[in-house]
Amino acid sequence: MIIGAPKAGTTALHAALSSHPDVFMSTPKEPKYWLCDDAPPPAWRGPGDAHSQQEWVWLREDYQRLFDGAGGFRARGESTPFYLWSRGAHRRIAEGLPDVRLIAVVRDPIDRAYSNWMHLWSDGLEPVGDFEEALALQDERIARGWAPFWRYRDLGHYGAQLQHLRRYVDPSRILVMRYRTIVDEPRAAVDRACHFLGIRQGQVATIPEDNARSYVEPGWRPRVIGPVVRAGAWAGSFAPPDVWRRASAPLVAQLAGTNGATRPDLSAEARLRLIPSFADDVALLTELTGEDFSDWLSPHSRGAYRQRTQVTRSWAPSGRAASR
Repeated sequence: MIIGAPKAGTTALHAALSSHPDVFMSTPKEPKYWLCDDAPPPAWRGPGDAHSQQEWVWLREDYQRLFDGAGGFRARGESTPFYLWSRGAHRRIAEGLPDVRLIAVVRDPIDRAYSNWMHLWSDGLEPVGDFEEALALQDERIARGWAPFWRYRDLGHYGAQLQHLRRYVDPSRILVMRYRTIVDEPRAAVDRACHFLGIRQGQVATIPEDNARSYVEPGWRPRVIGPVVRAGAWAGSFAPPDVWRRASAPLVAQLAGTNGATRPDLSAEARLRLIPSFADDVALLTELTGEDFSDWLSPHSRGAYRQRTQVTRSWAPSGRAASR
């Protein structure tokens, strides 16, 4: 399982492993089964939550059917990036799959939170157009019953999450990878995952672009179209999930417009204000893994996935990077 974190390259890694001849990866990518307890998901109340939770696979027989075609593969898996965050999922996974191997992809927690906010803002679901203001609303939103994806701060506390996970799963069956490796050294990242899973290396020739959103600039579009999207997402909870997804696509496209704006980096000043919220957890993650994560305490953002991969986004089996 690829268990986390959200907005840390899990989609790209899932797609890369899906193309490996020894691997069967589930469709949908994020069944979220182990977030449940053989019961329907909680009635989350954030914008779009009721619609998206229709896609959760919570019945055991439905989850098992996702792997009906996996008999001829050496490895089978799924990718739900909220498993790393969920303490309940740690216990359920350990009890239900005692031999499972888990891959946790971690990203600079401030960059991850900013990307998380940008994802929801660009989809028209996030009503607050200022990242720091939205992050500060986390506890209020939790109290109001908003889903895990709105926890911009908590989802980046990987040290505490990993510490809890290790109470249930042997550390030898947990691989911690860095997002920057997936972006900067994709071939090496996939081969490292393959080595961990005990399958052949050098079988995946390309890695897809991460699921980044087009940047939506503040202005009349999010003020006018955003409320329509949020109202539609609520109404969409009373219809099959694919109905609202198809209907919302033109609206979400209108949010971004046609100007092709590049997502701005988070300012150094904003990062300096946020670093204290993550510093202790970064130290814990360093202690647990033996790897230095102090670069996350820098005031400098590392930019969006597309900006970091604008020159080399794929590679050939020989290892030579190729333009895309």
